[in-house]
Amino acid sequence: MAGNYYRINNAMACAGCAEKMRGALATDTHSAYMRALLYGIGAAIAGMILYAVFEIATGLIIGYVSLAVGWMVGTAMMKGSNGVGGRRYQITAVLLTYAAVSMAAVPVWIHYGNKHRQQQEQIQRQQTQGQQTQQQLEEEQRQLEAESGRQPSRPAPRPVQPRMSFGAWLARAALIGLASPFLEVLGGGITFGWLIGLVILFVGMKIAAKLTGGRPLEIYGPFNESPQPSAMSLK
Repeated sequence: MAGNYYRINNAMACAGCAEKMRGALATDTHSAYMRALLYGIGAAIAGMILYAVFEIATGLIIGYVSLAVGWMVGTAMMKGSNGVGGRRYQITAVLLTYAAVSMAAVPVWIHYGNKHRQQQEQIQRQQTQGQQTQQQLEEEQRQLEAESGRQPSRPAPRPVQPRMSFGAWLARAALIGLASPFLEVLGGGITFGWLIGLVILFVGMKIAAKLTGGRPLEIYGPFNESPQPSAMSLK
């Protein structure tokens, strides 16, 4: 390569190639970040579903799924930004990865909660006959009290509990889900399995941050002197 030349990430290039690379450089704009954010949210939701479905289907809690979630979020964000990365992309990717893995506990809890409720309903159906017998006895007692001229006793009214709105329930579920990686410590203390899961989650977040760090492209030059020919080119 005679005449002026450039170096692109320590690779030699001509002036025309360097100019093309400058033109192909993607710039960090608000629209690029918003696209990356939307793509990242979509990947985080998909990762959360993957994590929850795997745990529900197998009954196993395997933290290695966090690595896949981090890769999904980071790759999707870079796809949305057309290769633009940086500090705010990394922070967003880390937060989305953590949110996806921690919030996966919510659908798992809902699944096991519904399963437990079905079991309770079955037990209640089995106890219905006994409750009906007790109600009949109470009714007969009230009739006897009325015939004897005494004021029939009435059962104490049950307090009516206010129903939680969907918005309040959703906010509460989100807060509990985000705190789920640390709720196990409050319930059973620090365990080796919990520490391993936390480390794997951290590695998954690190993968997402590394992928969204951007693709550095450094162009140096022009250099006026032609490089010295190598020994291979002289043969």
